[in-house]
Amino acid sequence: MNPKNIEEKEINDIHSKLLDRYGQPEEPKDLTGAEYLVETILSQNTNDKNRDKAFNNLQEKYDNWEEVEDSPVEELTDTVRVAGLGPTKAERIQKALKIIRESEKGDKTYSIEFLEKMDVEEGKKWLTDIPGIGPKTAAVILCFHFQKPVIPVDTHVHRIAQRFGLVPENCSRNRTHEILETIVPDQIKYSLHILLIKHGRKTCKSRHHLDNQNCFERCRHYQEVVKGDKKPNEVV
Repeated sequence: MNPKNIEEKEINDIHSKLLDRYGQPEEPKDLTGAEYLVETILSQNTNDKNRDKAFNNLQEKYDNWEEVEDSPVEELTDTVRVAGLGPTKAERIQKALKIIRESEKGDKTYSIEFLEKMDVEEGKKWLTDIPGIGPKTAAVILCFHFQKPVIPVDTHVHRIAQRFGLVPENCSRNRTHEILETIVPDQIKYSLHILLIKHGRKTCKSRHHLDNQNCFERCRHYQEVVKGDKKPNEVV
């Protein structure tokens, strides 16, 4: 069901215009499934720069995931502290690694490649059963590593989807995720995800719209602020 009655042509048109503006998105990084899982845990509530620093700290300090799982939690906390929420993320990483190891009969390969054989919903359920792994984190792993037809929804994707009228105003992020997975064609889910993030970072920010000249006409900010009389902080 399409809750907003958005036609596929509209989605493809948005995608095409974003491609014209920002270019073809780069391919996902070449990481293992376990690396994506740990990286996405580190990315929660922080920026890419601090996430990458924390991930590099892990790679420099530990030779393998077994060492990370067995590390004293205080040591692991210090290692990833730059990403924020150090104690929480250290605990989540070790729990996730334990679950992965046990799912592979304890052979310490720390591989989640078995998710490739699962359909999207099975993969989501397996991942979100891990403490601290929510729908967005699961979608990143399935989309970026396994090239499954899912679309991760972060704060930028959520905001732009609302402003473009793809989802209702004041829609929850989880509901936005459900709607976008329904209305966005499978073949452009990854690309549109990346392009919406770029648009949210470069042009259509939350409180401070950076470039009114490059604002899309269908955007609520354009209609209510650029052409209307509302102030930017009055628009979701």
